[in-house]
Amino acid sequence: AIARCTGALVCPAQLKESLRHFASRRAMDIEGLGSKLVDQLVELGLVKDAADVYRIGAPQLAELDRMGEKSAAKLIGALERSKSTTLSRFLFALGIRDVGEATAESLARHFRTLDALRAATTAEIEEVPDIGPITAAHVHAFLAEPRNSRVIDDLGKLGVQWPEAAAPKARGGAFEGKT
Repeated sequence: AIARCTGALVCPAQLKESLRHFASRRAMDIEGLGSKLVDQLVELGLVKDAADVYRIGAPQLAELDRMGEKSAAKLIGALERSKSTTLSRFLFALGIRDVGEATAESLARHFRTLDALRAATTAEIEEVPDIGPITAAHVHAFLAEPRNSRVIDDLGKLGVQWPEAAAPKARGGAFEGKT
């Protein structure tokens, strides 16, 4: 049996882990937003979701432990750089259950835009190669959750963006069906 905390982002421990994942190198790659800083931001109530990370100003950051004006300015620069990403990295950063880097890449390649993915039904998500009914249900439920939807919308309004994902590669070349 697996025990899971159902506190979602209301639980400070889950919020901290969610933010650590969001800021990680393979996700949004926010250099300087490490575990100790995430702990401080959550414990002081400065951050309640991923979008709040982009709302923090340099003066607020400079007042934190182990942060000065120079460190705060570097983190603000890293936050600005992280706003330009790819759809697959963004999907991975959201921390959707059972969605790793490869699954996020498959979703991005198949749907090409976040709006198309958000409008998709569970059955349509299941059509993506290597995605089964459980993962499709997790993706659909995550994107349909009003709190998650609000955070995703806020991130877009705060400037997080990506180019449209590349179209799936055409099949049917000279080696089609051959091994």
